[in-house]
Amino acid sequence: MTLDELRKLEHTRRRALWEVARFHPGDPKAADALGILDDLDDQELSGTPSMGESPELNEVRNSVPVHHHHCGIDIVLERDIPQPWRERFLQASIGSTRIPDGPYATDWDKFLARWEAEILHLELHRAARRKPGAD
Repeated sequence: MTLDELRKLEHTRRRALWEVARFHPGDPKAADALGILDDLDDQELSGTPSMGESPELNEVRNSVPVHHHHCGIDIVLERDIPQPWRERFLQASIGSTRIPDGPYATDWDKFLARWEAEILHLELHRAARRKPGAD
């Protein structure tokens, strides 16, 4: 997968996650966004040899070092964040304040915590969709 393809995929995922977040699990109004997320998951599972295996959330959380910048702020270096997580973070952080050397480490931590919550919410939607009579 090219970087441009990944950027488009993660842009679409970000918009769909924000859309799903607007609804309680089981709300039929979330169906379109859930369909988009299902399609994206299928694309990811069908594999892209150039991307390799995507590290799990906790693996990424533990592998990205925090650097204390001379300006007094802790940052992460984008190059230390493996794909597709780097692109996911960048898509979720558009417009965030940062320094030229890298994004704030607090923003990285907030992204990881928010991602975990978003995926839990998504799984609740999917579980509600699988319940008998939820069609």
